[in-house]
Amino acid sequence: MTIVFILIAILLFSFLIFVHELGHFLTAKWLGVQVNEFSLCMGPAIWQRKKGETLYSIRAIPIGGYCAMEGEDEESANPRAFTSAAWWRRIIILAAGAFMNFLAGFVMVALLLTTYSGFTDLTISGFFDNGQLEAQGLEVGDRLYALDGERLYLSNDLEMLAARDSDGVYDLTVVRDGEKVVLEDFVLQKDYYALDGQTVYLYGLNLTAEAKTVGTVLKNAWYNCLDFVRIVRMGLQDLLSGAAGLNDMAGVVGIVDVITETGTSSPTVGIGLLNILYLGAFIAVNLAVMNLLPIPALDGGRIVCLLLTVLVEKVTRRKLNPKYEGYLHAAGMVALLALMVYVTFQDVFRMIGG
Repeated sequence: MTIVFILIAILLFSFLIFVHELGHFLTAKWLGVQVNEFSLCMGPAIWQRKKGETLYSIRAIPIGGYCAMEGEDEESANPRAFTSAAWWRRIIILAAGAFMNFLAGFVMVALLLTTYSGFTDLTISGFFDNGQLEAQGLEVGDRLYALDGERLYLSNDLEMLAARDSDGVYDLTVVRDGEKVVLEDFVLQKDYYALDGQTVYLYGLNLTAEAKTVGTVLKNAWYNCLDFVRIVRMGLQDLLSGAAGLNDMAGVVGIVDVITETGTSSPTVGIGLLNILYLGAFIAVNLAVMNLLPIPALDGGRIVCLLLTVLVEKVTRRKLNPKYEGYLHAAGMVALLALMVYVTFQDVFRMIGG
């Protein structure tokens, strides 16, 4: 089954890249920008057909795809070139790829959640901690809202956010009778409790169950995606603060390895596929966020450059030479490729080292 899960991981990446390019393609068509070629996969073409102005291709290497727009990377006098479109149209086209990745992640989570029998709401239904939490001000009916200013969306958030602060003392915000109440210096630590004849390690409070409906599936899918965005943001904060380093990053090889390990270590093939679906959703939202970072060569960097160009040209009333932006994006691409090579080597060494 290992080979099967490796193939699934590769196809998952290909699907997410294809969806990203599909976002650029659909919005370019919608907004009147000429698309010269839209390709599924990369490498030599194995099938091509031209319909109107666009060449549709299927290529031999099952990785990703691309959307080649007129004037995207070169000067063009074509009035329907990408560079000839209004600035707001170009921003929509550039952002559409990330939007499609986010949408794909949302749909994948929603599909996964349809297999659940129900969900956990953050409203407290009771305690089994000998009154320690109640003595600090918590009440039955309170809805957990935030921990140290970080919003709590799902029950798993409590443990994830608490783990980032080892002293176990937090500012806990709850919603009580429709109003937010902040319980400062709240001690929240796990302990061992007897529950249904078993010893469990919990926070000492019970949360309300929530029935599965279309609304709760969509709500929890949305909250999961917001959690994914937060995890990416926290990872970037850790990188910038030095709490994490480049050696902690994983590239395509490392992620494929994680997906394969997730599939093979699951008790059944079905559960393995569901776990991979969840990982795929996280990767999709991760790609959406990362692609919108203001880094040259990424869509976010192109959007920032576009906005700066529009602003400078409005102020100076002079058109800037687009070749300088091209140089910037080229340098950014070289830097990103160098980072990818470094991270890939790290992934390989990590796999060899066991």
